[in-house]
Amino acid sequence: MTPPGGVCYNKLYMKNSEQRINNIIGQLNGIKKMLQSSDHGCLDLIIQLKAVKSAMSSLMQKMVAEEMDNCWREGQKDKQNKVEKILKELIN
Repeated sequence: MTPPGGVCYNKLYMKNSEQRINNIIGQLNGIKKMLQSSDHGCLDLIIQLKAVKSAMSSLMQKMVAEEMDNCWREGQKDKQNKVEKILKELIN
């Protein structure tokens, strides 16, 4: 059952997304610690920042794909309008 104003995601998808978010938070915390200490090389910092960027991009792609799939499956006009808003947000 879809909650009011929301989308019902399956539990496996939600668990996977939460794990990805937790991994990203962990990477960001690691970067923060690197910045606070002087024991990091410039290349190490860049590698970690690229890893966070890649993880965020992957998470966004999966979440957008899931959202669009839910909207198209529902086939309701308000859901299709939601997809249009998502696409406009991605483009801008």
